Amino acid sequence: MRIAVDAMGGDHAPREIVAGALQAAPLIDGSIVLVGDPNRINFSLDGPLPSNVDIHPATEVIEMHDKPIEAIRKKKDSSLVVAANLVKQGEAQAMVSAGNTGAATAASLLAWRQIEGVHRPAIASLFPSKQGQFLLLDAGASPDVDPEHLLEFALMGRAYAERVMGRPSPTVHLLNIGEEPGKGNAFAKEAYDLMARHDWFAGNIEGKDMFHEKCDVVVCDAFVGNIVLKTAEGVAEFIVDEIRSAVPTGLARLIYLPLKRVMAPLRKKMDYDEYGGSPLLGLNGICMIGHGRSNAKAIRNAVLSGAKAVEADLVGTIKRYFEAEASGDGS
Repeated sequence: MRIAVDAMGGDHAPREIVAGALQAAPLIDGSIVLVGDPNRINFSLDGPLPSNVDIHPATEVIEMHDKPIEAIRKKKDSSLVVAANLVKQGEAQAMVSAGNTGAATAASLLAWRQIEGVHRPAIASLFPSKQGQFLLLDAGASPDVDPEHLLEFALMGRAYAERVMGRPSPTVHLLNIGEEPGKGNAFAKEAYDLMARHDWFAGNIEGKDMFHEKCDVVVCDAFVGNIVLKTAEGVAEFIVDEIRSAVPTGLARLIYLPLKRVMAPLRKKMDYDEYGGSPLLGLNGICMIGHGRSNAKAIRNAVLSGAKAVEADLVGTIKRYFEAEASGDGS
């Protein structure tokens, strides 16, 4: 197994990207290739490269402000495009990028194409909850979709939940403004009817209930999903910052210390860096998309998640889910 890492993508590239990849290197059963400017990558190193890490040169960088399609066409030797092509050519089985999300999605789509039966790719994001974790998709790849595409998201989400999250017979909820059948706009009602034909569909779920009830997969269009993702990130960062700043002095500190042990798991649960990156599902390859401000810890975890998806044969599992759906055996 080989993981291609876009070393030039992200606000803190290449130092944090390289550091995260090196942290992941001894933890995977395979190798990592850092894609980007060899001089800048080497300058970011604090010592020699591990035996299972090497560098693949790329002379250009797609910036965060670049228009995705235009950048891909003009910057064919960018670290992002070169990493996607390594997967296309079979020289890597997954790629990780904290760069331009739109460009990462477009480069992967153009290089690998969709799995048969998939009309729209989807970004799947893990969220913490009182019951553990749940997967929400689409969190940003396809904002303009039809109700049929939400059924596709459900199938892809179930494959990820089963193979990567270890959920046997995962269920799917539809994000809606109420839990009763018949709630929502015409789009939501039609999506509900399509999924209600399947045994794995658990009905509608409200945004507030996702974090309390037991659920495996929650589906919505990317416009809604991305708003949910960024709102949740903002709330989480606010709470974590409040916890970090709540370090009193003197006598009050003695009262606070017992609470610190209780707060520590909460901080970890709400820390984005623990999740690392979100998989782009529906393509003939694995792409882990990280936040633009990803640090070394986030990149390490994104690489580990990508490796786990490869080991679990996620792409093959999604193909089998769609084959079963096409044959009428996707109950």
